[in-house]
Amino acid sequence: MRTLAVVAVLIAAVPALAKPWQGIEPGVSKRDEVIQKFGEPSRVVAGEKEIIAYFGKEAIKGTTQAQFKVDTATKLVERIDVFPGPVIDKETIENSYGPACPNGPAPANPCFVKKVTDEFRTYYLYSKLGLAIFFKEDGKTVHSFIFTTLKAAK
Repeated sequence: MRTLAVVAVLIAAVPALAKPWQGIEPGVSKRDEVIQKFGEPSRVVAGEKEIIAYFGKEAIKGTTQAQFKVDTATKLVERIDVFPGPVIDKETIENSYGPACPNGPAPANPCFVKKVTDEFRTYYLYSKLGLAIFFKEDGKTVHSFIFTTLKAAK
């Protein structure tokens, strides 16, 4: 039950253009909103996409690390990578976000398609939410959440 409460804290929001996390919405929220909400980051990495990272003593509550990828031209947050602090299992994910998609037409409610990376790591893609959930090597517990725009999640 504690895990479910932690997940609820990590993922509260109503679907819009993308699944927001902690009030920051990919494709909508700006770089300055991230800094205003969470304070000075642990590190900022400049490049084609700026990465604003919070870890260590600056880690956001409920995480070991969170990274915000920002378009340098528009200053829009394009993606949020969240590495949860507590252990979160598949059952909790399915109860929180929705079950596997059935064969045939996609239902109105969010559902996931199970996928595998090139490194044989399992992840659930909730394309209607703009959310991918990657599992650790055990295939049972969450490694990270990736919040992105719906367009990027397809």
